[in-house]
Amino acid sequence: MTLPFDAFSSTSSYIANPALVRDVNAAIALHRPLLVKGEPGTGKTLLARAVSEALGMPLLTWHVKSTTKAQDGLYHYDVVRRLNDSRFGGGDVGNIREYINMGVVGRAFRSEERVVLLIDEIDKADVEFPNDLLHEIDAMSFHIPELDETVSAVHRPIVIISSNAEKELPDAFLRRCVFHYIAFPDRELMEEIVAVHYPDVEAALLEAAILRFYEVRRIQGLRKKPSTSELIDWLFVLMRGGVPAAKVAAAVPFLGTLIKQEQDLDVARKRIAWS
Repeated sequence: MTLPFDAFSSTSSYIANPALVRDVNAAIALHRPLLVKGEPGTGKTLLARAVSEALGMPLLTWHVKSTTKAQDGLYHYDVVRRLNDSRFGGGDVGNIREYINMGVVGRAFRSEERVVLLIDEIDKADVEFPNDLLHEIDAMSFHIPELDETVSAVHRPIVIISSNAEKELPDAFLRRCVFHYIAFPDRELMEEIVAVHYPDVEAALLEAAILRFYEVRRIQGLRKKPSTSELIDWLFVLMRGGVPAAKVAAAVPFLGTLIKQEQDLDVARKRIAWS
């Protein structure tokens, strides 16, 4: 399936700035992975869901951990189950195929319809992890020695890779990606994002909350600045609690909804009025 260059745009639930929209479509057109970086809470993971929704494609997600290996995403040969079956009976141990389980990448390659593949937080894994995926992502195929078979993509998935920039990624890997840094939303974009979640929020409350939110983010010494998701939660609490805009303008109620670490709470309470 060939997609037009302007295939993706913002959705009803995800507001993307024009630069991000262009880079998503460039990656689709070039058949290259889109690498998105940005601080936590800037919508990197949600982007993959939005692309999936906008293009009407299933979303497959591979959540990377510190112990994840590239092989995990391709396939797993369940030697232990085969050994147990040979000892105690059960499956057909002569049929190795019964013990080959596809990983997320393997399932994306074998899917009968084109999918969006999210490799989430790639920088959490070992430094060699990205390089170990280079050939498979480039060739859209991988070999299974146990079966002496090559799995090739039925349809090239749209690959989106997120990173929190916890560690540098190899140059060889970066050369094969389209890159986009998702900057933290400015006030105008943030108001659009809030409107998606709370279209009926009182204008005065939104004004006071936005001003307070960015004031908290500007506090020097915070280890974790509040993100968009914290603002959305905070506004929900303010509206649900019937907190008037004037009170938010005077102090920061429910500060623990915005700040999630004890050290940061101590820092914030010394810099701003709170209640």
